[in-house]
Amino acid sequence: MTTISQFMDHNFRHFNARETLDAAKAWKDLLDGGGQMFLTMAGAMSTCEIGIILSRMIREGKVHTICCTAANLEEDLFNLFNHNEYKMVPNYRDLSPEAEKELYDAGFNRVTDTCIPEGVLRQVQRDIAKLWKKAADEGKPKFPYEFIYDLLDQPGIEKLFQVPAEHSWVLAAKEMGVTIYTPGWEDCTLGNIFVSEVMSGNVKSHGAIRHGTEQMEHLAKWYIEMGKKKTPIGFFQIGGGIAGDFPICVVPMLIQDLELEDTPFWAYFCQISDSTTSYGSYSGAVPNEKITWGKLDIHTPKFMINSDAAIVAPLIFSYVLGE
Repeated sequence: MTTISQFMDHNFRHFNARETLDAAKAWKDLLDGGGQMFLTMAGAMSTCEIGIILSRMIREGKVHTICCTAANLEEDLFNLFNHNEYKMVPNYRDLSPEAEKELYDAGFNRVTDTCIPEGVLRQVQRDIAKLWKKAADEGKPKFPYEFIYDLLDQPGIEKLFQVPAEHSWVLAAKEMGVTIYTPGWEDCTLGNIFVSEVMSGNVKSHGAIRHGTEQMEHLAKWYIEMGKKKTPIGFFQIGGGIAGDFPICVVPMLIQDLELEDTPFWAYFCQISDSTTSYGSYSGAVPNEKITWGKLDIHTPKFMINSDAAIVAPLIFSYVLGE
Protein backbone atom coordinates (compact mmCIF):
# COMPACT_ATOMS: atom_id res chain seq x y z
CA MET A 1 0.00 0.00 0.00
CA THR A 2 1.27 3.45 -0.88
CA THR A 3 2.08 5.64 2.11
CA ILE A 4 0.55 9.08 2.64
CA SER A 5 3.91 10.75 2.00
CA GLN A 6 4.45 8.84 -1.23
CA PHE A 7 0.92 9.64 -2.35
CA MET A 8 1.45 13.36 -1.72
CA ASP A 9 4.86 13.35 -3.41
CA HIS A 10 3.39 11.73 -6.50
CA ASN A 11 0.05 13.54 -6.79
CA PHE A 12 0.28 16.95 -5.09
CA ARG A 13 1.81 18.92 -7.97
CA HIS A 14 -0.12 22.17 -8.41
CA PHE A 15 -2.31 24.78 -6.74
CA ASN A 16 -3.26 24.19 -3.08
CA ALA A 17 -2.00 20.63 -3.30
CA ARG A 18 1.50 21.75 -4.31
CA GLU A 19 1.47 24.43 -1.59
CA THR A 20 0.47 21.79 0.97
CA LEU A 21 3.33 19.51 -0.03
CA ASP A 22 5.87 22.33 -0.06
CA ALA A 23 4.76 23.48 3.38
CA ALA A 24 5.14 19.97 4.77
CA LYS A 25 8.63 19.60 3.27
CA ALA A 26 9.71 22.98 4.64
CA TRP A 27 8.42 22.00 8.11
CA LYS A 28 10.68 18.94 8.02
CA ASP A 29 13.59 21.08 6.83
CA LEU A 30 13.06 23.46 9.77
CA LEU A 31 13.17 20.61 12.28
CA ASP A 32 16.13 18.97 10.56
CA GLY A 33 17.97 22.27 10.93
CA GLY A 34 17.43 22.33 14.68
CA GLY A 35 14.36 24.55 14.62
CA GLN A 36 11.12 24.35 16.54
CA MET A 37 7.50 24.79 15.45
CA PHE A 38 5.00 27.15 17.03
CA LEU A 39 1.46 26.00 16.20
CA THR A 40 -1.60 28.24 16.31
CA MET A 41 -5.11 26.90 16.05
CA ALA A 42 -8.47 28.59 15.53
CA GLY A 43 -11.77 27.13 14.37
CA ALA A 44 -13.32 24.01 15.87
CA MET A 45 -10.28 21.80 15.37
CA SER A 46 -10.59 20.04 18.72
CA THR A 47 -14.22 19.22 18.03
CA CYS A 48 -13.19 17.68 14.69
CA GLU A 49 -10.81 15.52 16.77
CA ILE A 50 -7.54 16.87 15.40
CA GLY A 51 -6.07 15.49 18.62
CA ILE A 52 -5.90 12.01 17.09
CA ILE A 53 -2.88 13.09 15.02
CA LEU A 54 -1.83 16.34 16.69
CA SER A 55 -1.13 14.43 19.90
CA ARG A 56 1.41 12.34 17.95
CA MET A 57 3.02 15.47 16.54
CA ILE A 58 3.46 16.79 20.07
CA ARG A 59 4.72 13.53 21.55
CA GLU A 60 7.20 13.01 18.71
CA GLY A 61 8.67 16.49 19.07
CA LYS A 62 7.27 18.04 15.90
CA VAL A 63 5.30 20.79 17.73
CA HIS A 64 6.91 22.65 20.59
CA THR A 65 4.60 25.52 21.64
CA ILE A 66 0.91 26.17 20.98
CA CYS A 67 -1.42 29.17 20.86
CA CYS A 68 -5.09 28.39 20.34
CA THR A 69 -8.53 29.78 20.93
CA ALA A 70 -9.80 29.01 24.40
CA ALA A 71 -12.55 26.92 22.79
CA ASN A 72 -9.97 24.57 21.28
CA LEU A 73 -8.31 24.15 24.67
CA GLU A 74 -11.53 23.24 26.45
CA GLU A 75 -13.16 21.26 23.65
CA ASP A 76 -10.31 18.76 23.58
CA LEU A 77 -11.06 18.26 27.27
CA PHE A 78 -14.80 17.90 26.63
CA ASN A 79 -14.15 15.28 23.96
CA LEU A 80 -11.79 13.41 26.30
CA PHE A 81 -14.40 13.19 29.06
CA ASN A 82 -17.72 12.89 27.21
CA HIS A 83 -17.12 11.74 23.64
CA ASN A 84 -19.63 8.87 23.95
CA GLU A 85 -22.40 11.32 24.78
CA TYR A 86 -21.85 13.50 21.72
CA LYS A 87 -24.55 13.47 19.05
CA MET A 88 -23.76 13.50 15.34
CA VAL A 89 -26.03 15.39 12.91
CA PRO A 90 -24.78 14.60 9.37
CA ASN A 91 -27.76 16.46 7.85
CA TYR A 92 -27.04 19.67 9.76
CA ARG A 93 -27.52 21.82 6.64
CA ASP A 94 -31.15 20.78 6.52
CA LEU A 95 -32.06 21.56 10.12
CA SER A 96 -34.99 23.91 10.64
CA PRO A 97 -35.07 26.46 13.46
CA GLU A 98 -37.49 24.13 15.21
CA ALA A 99 -35.04 21.21 14.94
CA GLU A 100 -32.28 23.43 16.33
CA LYS A 101 -34.54 24.29 19.27
CA GLU A 102 -35.13 20.58 19.89
CA LEU A 103 -31.39 20.05 20.17
CA TYR A 104 -31.15 22.97 22.58
CA ASP A 105 -33.99 21.62 24.72
CA ALA A 106 -32.27 18.23 24.76
CA GLY A 107 -29.14 19.84 26.18
CA PHE A 108 -26.91 19.94 23.10
CA ASN A 109 -24.68 22.69 21.72
CA ARG A 110 -24.12 22.20 17.98
CA VAL A 111 -20.80 22.74 16.18
CA THR A 112 -21.56 22.02 12.51
CA ASP A 113 -22.31 18.26 12.47
CA THR A 114 -21.29 17.62 16.09
CA CYS A 115 -23.44 18.32 19.14
CA ILE A 116 -21.66 18.74 22.49
CA PRO A 117 -23.75 17.71 25.52
CA GLU A 118 -24.35 20.47 28.04
CA GLY A 119 -23.64 18.01 30.84
CA VAL A 120 -19.92 17.88 30.04
CA LEU A 121 -19.67 21.58 30.74
CA ARG A 122 -21.12 21.16 34.20
CA GLN A 123 -18.96 18.14 34.98
CA VAL A 124 -15.79 20.07 34.21
CA GLN A 125 -17.15 23.14 36.01
CA ARG A 126 -17.52 21.25 39.30
CA ASP A 127 -13.88 20.18 39.27
CA ILE A 128 -12.12 23.19 37.82
CA ALA A 129 -14.04 25.74 39.92
CA LYS A 130 -12.34 24.28 42.99
CA LEU A 131 -8.95 24.97 41.41
CA TRP A 132 -9.96 28.53 40.53
CA LYS A 133 -11.18 29.11 44.09
CA LYS A 134 -7.94 27.83 45.58
CA ALA A 135 -5.86 30.07 43.31
CA ALA A 136 -7.94 33.13 44.17
CA ASP A 137 -7.91 32.40 47.90
CA GLU A 138 -4.13 31.90 47.95
CA GLY A 139 -3.38 34.79 45.61
CA LYS A 140 -1.56 32.46 43.21
CA PRO A 141 -2.98 33.08 39.72
CA LYS A 142 -2.25 30.75 36.82
CA PHE A 143 -2.66 30.70 33.08
CA PRO A 144 -5.81 28.91 31.82
CA TYR A 145 -3.88 25.92 30.47
CA GLU A 146 -2.19 25.41 33.86
CA PHE A 147 -5.59 24.83 35.47
CA ILE A 148 -6.36 22.27 32.77
CA TYR A 149 -3.06 20.52 33.47
CA ASP A 150 -3.83 20.52 37.22
CA LEU A 151 -7.22 18.99 36.48
CA LEU A 152 -5.62 16.25 34.37
CA ASP A 153 -3.13 15.56 37.16
CA GLN A 154 -5.84 14.65 39.66
CA PRO A 155 -5.60 11.02 40.85
CA GLY A 156 -7.96 8.67 39.04
CA ILE A 157 -8.93 11.22 36.38
CA GLU A 158 -8.07 8.74 33.64
CA LYS A 159 -11.07 6.62 34.69
CA LEU A 160 -13.31 9.36 33.25
CA PHE A 161 -11.74 9.30 29.78
CA GLN A 162 -14.09 8.22 26.98
CA VAL A 163 -11.52 8.30 24.18
CA PRO A 164 -8.02 6.81 24.20
CA ALA A 165 -5.64 9.06 26.14
CA GLU A 166 -3.36 9.18 23.08
CA HIS A 167 -6.12 11.00 21.15
CA SER A 168 -6.02 14.08 23.38
CA TRP A 169 -3.62 16.77 22.18
CA VAL A 170 -3.97 18.69 25.48
CA LEU A 171 -2.98 15.59 27.45
CA ALA A 172 -0.01 15.12 25.12
CA ALA A 173 0.97 18.76 25.62
CA LYS A 174 0.84 18.31 29.40
CA GLU A 175 2.99 15.20 29.24
CA MET A 176 5.57 16.97 27.06
CA GLY A 177 5.58 20.19 29.09
CA VAL A 178 4.25 22.30 26.20
CA THR A 179 3.03 25.82 26.93
CA ILE A 180 -0.45 26.61 25.58
CA TYR A 181 -1.31 30.29 25.14
CA THR A 182 -5.01 31.21 24.98
CA PRO A 183 -5.46 34.93 24.28
CA GLY A 184 -9.00 36.15 24.85
CA TRP A 185 -9.66 33.22 27.19
CA GLU A 186 -12.91 34.77 28.44
CA ASP A 187 -14.38 34.07 25.00
CA CYS A 188 -15.12 30.41 25.73
CA THR A 189 -17.49 28.31 27.80
CA LEU A 190 -15.12 27.90 30.74
CA GLY A 191 -14.33 31.62 30.58
CA ASN A 192 -18.03 32.38 30.83
CA ILE A 193 -18.37 29.91 33.68
CA PHE A 194 -15.43 31.53 35.47
CA VAL A 195 -17.18 34.91 35.35
CA SER A 196 -20.35 33.32 36.75
CA GLU A 197 -18.33 31.77 39.58
CA VAL A 198 -16.87 35.17 40.46
CA MET A 199 -20.24 36.94 40.26
CA SER A 200 -21.85 34.30 42.45
CA GLY A 201 -19.08 34.63 45.03
CA ASN A 202 -17.78 31.08 44.70
CA VAL A 203 -14.46 32.44 43.40
CA LYS A 204 -13.58 35.62 45.27
CA SER A 205 -11.91 37.55 42.45
CA HIS A 206 -10.85 37.61 38.83
CA GLY A 207 -7.27 37.43 40.11
CA ALA A 208 -7.21 33.65 39.82
CA ILE A 209 -6.44 33.97 36.09
CA ARG A 210 -3.26 35.52 34.69
CA HIS A 211 -4.09 38.17 32.10
CA GLY A 212 -3.51 38.29 28.35
CA THR A 213 -0.71 40.84 28.62
CA GLU A 214 1.06 38.43 30.99
CA GLN A 215 0.74 35.76 28.33
CA MET A 216 2.39 38.11 25.82
CA GLU A 217 5.24 38.81 28.24
CA HIS A 218 5.68 35.08 28.88
CA LEU A 219 5.76 34.42 25.13
CA ALA A 220 8.21 37.27 24.55
CA LYS A 221 10.64 35.97 27.17
CA TRP A 222 10.45 32.49 25.64
CA TYR A 223 11.10 33.91 22.16
CA ILE A 224 14.07 35.91 23.43
CA GLU A 225 15.51 32.78 25.04
CA MET A 226 15.11 30.80 21.81
CA GLY A 227 16.87 33.63 19.99
CA LYS A 228 19.82 33.46 22.38
CA LYS A 229 20.07 29.75 21.65
CA LYS A 230 19.99 30.48 17.89
CA THR A 231 16.95 28.22 17.58
CA PRO A 232 14.84 29.05 14.47
CA ILE A 233 11.12 29.20 15.29
CA GLY A 234 8.51 28.38 12.66
CA PHE A 235 4.89 29.55 12.72
CA PHE A 236 2.15 27.18 11.52
CA GLN A 237 -1.29 28.77 11.60
CA ILE A 238 -4.61 26.94 11.35
CA GLY A 239 -7.38 29.43 10.65
CA GLY A 240 -7.21 33.10 11.57
CA GLY A 241 -8.28 35.40 14.35
CA ILE A 242 -6.69 35.97 17.73
CA ALA A 243 -5.02 32.53 17.94
CA GLY A 244 -2.65 33.58 15.15
CA ASP A 245 -2.70 37.38 15.40
CA PHE A 246 -1.70 37.43 19.09
CA PRO A 247 1.52 35.38 18.97
CA ILE A 248 2.85 36.49 15.60
CA CYS A 249 2.98 40.06 16.93
CA VAL A 250 5.65 39.14 19.47
CA VAL A 251 8.39 39.74 16.90
CA PRO A 252 7.51 43.34 15.95
CA MET A 253 6.77 44.04 19.62
CA LEU A 254 10.29 43.00 20.57
CA ILE A 255 11.92 44.82 17.66
CA GLN A 256 9.85 48.01 17.46
CA ASP A 257 8.52 48.51 20.98
CA LEU A 258 11.15 46.92 23.22
CA GLU A 259 13.81 47.94 20.68
CA LEU A 260 15.60 44.60 20.65
CA GLU A 261 16.71 45.01 17.06
CA ASP A 262 18.65 41.74 16.92
CA THR A 263 15.43 39.75 17.44
CA PRO A 264 15.13 37.11 14.67
CA PHE A 265 12.04 36.98 12.48
CA TRP A 266 9.85 33.90 12.40
CA ALA A 267 11.86 31.31 10.44
CA TYR A 268 8.90 29.70 8.62
CA PHE A 269 5.30 30.66 8.03
CA CYS A 270 2.33 28.65 6.83
CA GLN A 271 -1.37 29.31 7.16
CA ILE A 272 -4.38 27.18 6.26
CA SER A 273 -7.33 29.50 5.72
CA ASP A 274 -10.59 29.74 3.82
CA SER A 275 -10.37 33.54 3.88
CA THR A 276 -9.14 35.56 0.90
CA THR A 277 -7.50 38.96 0.57
CA SER A 278 -10.23 40.71 -1.38
CA TYR A 279 -12.39 41.31 1.71
CA GLY A 280 -9.73 43.16 3.67
CA SER A 281 -9.44 40.25 6.06
CA TYR A 282 -6.12 39.95 7.88
CA SER A 283 -6.82 36.22 8.22
CA GLY A 284 -6.73 36.06 4.44
CA ALA A 285 -3.71 38.27 3.94
CA VAL A 286 -0.96 36.69 1.91
CA PRO A 287 2.25 36.12 3.93
CA ASN A 288 4.16 38.89 2.11
CA GLU A 289 1.95 41.47 3.83
CA LYS A 290 3.49 40.38 7.13
CA ILE A 291 6.87 41.64 5.92
CA THR A 292 5.53 45.20 6.14
CA TRP A 293 4.49 44.54 9.75
CA GLY A 294 7.93 43.31 10.76
CA LYS A 295 6.84 39.72 11.38
CA LEU A 296 8.49 37.89 8.49
CA ASP A 297 11.69 38.46 6.54
CA ILE A 298 12.03 38.56 2.77
CA HIS A 299 13.64 35.11 2.75
CA THR A 300 11.30 33.42 5.23
CA PRO A 301 9.71 30.29 3.67
CA LYS A 302 6.06 31.30 3.26
CA PHE A 303 2.98 29.24 2.39
CA MET A 304 -0.72 30.10 2.14
CA ILE A 305 -3.10 27.18 1.69
CA ASN A 306 -6.69 28.12 0.91
CA SER A 307 -8.51 24.97 1.91
CA ASP A 308 -10.27 23.03 4.67
CA ALA A 309 -7.93 22.70 7.66
CA ALA A 310 -9.79 19.58 8.85
CA ILE A 311 -8.52 17.87 5.69
CA VAL A 312 -5.20 19.60 5.01
CA ALA A 313 -3.69 19.75 8.51
CA PRO A 314 -3.79 15.95 9.07
CA LEU A 315 -2.13 15.44 5.68
CA ILE A 316 0.70 17.83 6.53
CA PHE A 317 1.07 16.28 9.99
CA SER A 318 1.24 12.81 8.44
CA TYR A 319 3.94 13.94 6.03
CA VAL A 320 5.99 15.51 8.83
CA LEU A 321 5.61 12.28 10.81
CA GLY A 322 6.95 10.34 7.84
CA GLU A 323 3.83 8.27 7.27
